[in-house]
Amino acid sequence: MTAAEAPAAGTPRDPETADVVVIGAGPTGLLLAGDLAAAGLHVILLERRARTAANLTRAFAVHARTLELLDARGLADELVSTGRRIDRVRPFGGIALSLQRLRSRYPFVLITPQYETEKLLERRALSTGAVIRYDREVIGLHQDLRQRGEPGTGTVAVDFRAPDGIHRIHARHAVGTDGVRSTVRQALGLPFPGQAVIRSMILADVRLTHPPEDLLAVNGTADAFAFLVPFGDGWYRAIAWHRDSHAAEGDPADLEELRAIATTALGTDHGMHDPRWISRLRSDERQVPSYRVGRVFLAGDAAHVHSPAGGLGMNTGLQDAANLSWKLAAALHGQSPDPEALLDSYHRERHPVGRLVLRTSGALVRVVMAAGPLRRAARNLGASLLGRIGPAQDRALATVSGLGISYPPPPGTRRPAGRRAPDIALAGGQRLYEALRAGGFVLITPPGAATPPAAPLTHAHWRDGTRTACALVRPDGYLAWSAPTATDAELTAAVGAWLLPRRPPPGGPAQNA
Repeated sequence: MTAAEAPAAGTPRDPETADVVVIGAGPTGLLLAGDLAAAGLHVILLERRARTAANLTRAFAVHARTLELLDARGLADELVSTGRRIDRVRPFGGIALSLQRLRSRYPFVLITPQYETEKLLERRALSTGAVIRYDREVIGLHQDLRQRGEPGTGTVAVDFRAPDGIHRIHARHAVGTDGVRSTVRQALGLPFPGQAVIRSMILADVRLTHPPEDLLAVNGTADAFAFLVPFGDGWYRAIAWHRDSHAAEGDPADLEELRAIATTALGTDHGMHDPRWISRLRSDERQVPSYRVGRVFLAGDAAHVHSPAGGLGMNTGLQDAANLSWKLAAALHGQSPDPEALLDSYHRERHPVGRLVLRTSGALVRVVMAAGPLRRAARNLGASLLGRIGPAQDRALATVSGLGISYPPPPGTRRPAGRRAPDIALAGGQRLYEALRAGGFVLITPPGAATPPAAPLTHAHWRDGTRTACALVRPDGYLAWSAPTATDAELTAAVGAWLLPRRPPPGGPAQNA
C-alpha cells in the first residue's frame, strides 16, 4: 500500500464531504477554488498557514495572458489599479523592446506584489461560496481507484491536522496547489526530477534614494547579477546573485550584502534602504511527470518550479487553474460527453506548457549568468539584435507573455482550434472576455443562427454583421472549434462534442461546510 492509499491514523469516523478539496491557498489554489464554487460546486480549500500569517511575496509580475484570464472573471482592471505597468524592457543595455507590440487589451507587464493578487482572488473565492480554512496541515491522502470511470463513484480522502485534532474530508476530486514542497505530490509518490540552477539568490523589497532612469534596472557581469523593478508605491523588488556566494537557502541575508551585489552588477545600489523583508532562496528547475493521478491533480509550483527569470511562475500556475477548473466542473456536473478524456486533457495540454516554461526561464537565467567575456559579448549582441528584428521580438514577447501558448487541436478539428481566442468585439457592445464571465462556453455566430438545444452556453454574435464564420470558445478563452460557415445542424454537432445538458452531479456529496 502506497502513501497515496494509506489512511492516516486517528481520523474521525464521520468525515465531511465536498465535491473538490483544494490544498494550498496561494494564487493558483484561490483561482481554482473560486472558479469551482462559481460553477456551483462545494469546494473546501485547506491552507497550512494561519489566517494572520504573512505569506512571503516572491511573485510580482502579471503577464498579458494572465490579465486576460482575470478579465474573464471581472478582476483584471482592479488588479491593474494596484500596480505599475511596464510597457518596455531593455535587456542588458540593448535596444528597448516595446510590449505595445502585444495584441492584447493588456500590452504590458503589471508589477504588483503577489499579496495583491491573492487578496483579490481570496475575496472572489469567498464571494462565490468557496470554504477556505487556514491553519489546516494536510498529513495524508488516499483514493479509491477501483471504480474509476463509472460516473458517481470513487472518492479521495484527505486527512489534515487542525487546532482541535485530526480531521478527514471525502471529495470526488482533490487538487494539490501546495507549492514546491507539495505534501500532495509526496503522498502520491510522484518524483520531482530536475536540478538546482541558482543556489543562493537574494530577494528583497527595498526603498531607493536614487531610483534608476529606466523602470527596469537589470544587468549581469562576470561575477554578479541584479534586477530592480518598481511596484509603483515607493517600494522596489530587488533580486541579486553573486557567483562566489556559497550560502545555503535559509541562511540569513542582509542589506549590506544585497547592496554590494547590486553595486557590482549595476554600478550603483541606487541608495537601497529600509527593506521590509529580505530572504535568501535556491532556484530549482523541476517538473512532475504526471499532472493527474486518478482523482488527484497537481497545479502551480506543486507540478513545476523554475527560476524567477521572466516572472513566469505565478502566471503559469494561474493558467493551470484556469485550464483545470472548467474541466472539473463539466465532469462533475455531467456536462461532458467523455469526462475522463476531458480530465486527462489537463495533463496533455498543460504539461508541455510547463516544460516550455522551464526551458524559457532556464535559458533566460543562463543568459543572465553567462561567464566569460565572449559569452557576455554574445549575450549583449543578441539583446541588441533582438531589438532590431520585429518577428523575433514578436515570438519572444508572445512566449513570455503567454499569448503565444496554444494547445493541440482536439480530435476531429484543425487550426485555429486550440489557439488563444483574442478579445473579439461582439454585438451589443460586449467583448468576448466579458461574455466569458458567465463561466461557460461562448458560441459566436452571425445573427439568425439557432442556439443548439439545451446547450449550457452563451450564444453571441459578431459586431461586424457581415461575418459568416462561427466559433466555439472554451471557458478558458481557447478555441474549441471554428468554421468559415456552419448550418444549424453543424453548430449542434460542434457543441455536442463538448457539452451535454447540465444536470446535478450524480450521487454527489452533501453540501455541508
